[in-house]
Amino acid sequence: MPIPTGGYRQMADDLASRIRSGEYPPGSKLPSYAELSKLYSIAVTTVQKGIRVLEFQGLVVGVPGRGVYVREDLEM
Repeated sequence: MPIPTGGYRQMADDLASRIRSGEYPPGSKLPSYAELSKLYSIAVTTVQKGIRVLEFQGLVVGVPGRGVYVREDLEM
C-alpha cells in the first residue's frame, strides 16, 4: 500500500486503515514519531497531531517513555 504524503489527517487516516486491516494488530507498537515523520514526509509535530487524532478515535494509546500502541481491547 503506498504511503500518502501530506498533513496529519492523511497520516491518521492511513494508519487507521492499516490498524483496521490488521497490519498493526491490537497490542502492536507503532513506529516511532521520527520513523513516521520520515515515512510520511511530514514534521514530527505533524505526526504528534495525527497520533492525537488516533487516540481520540480510540485506536491507539500512548505509553510515556515506551511508545504508541494499538489498543488491546480494539474491536474490529
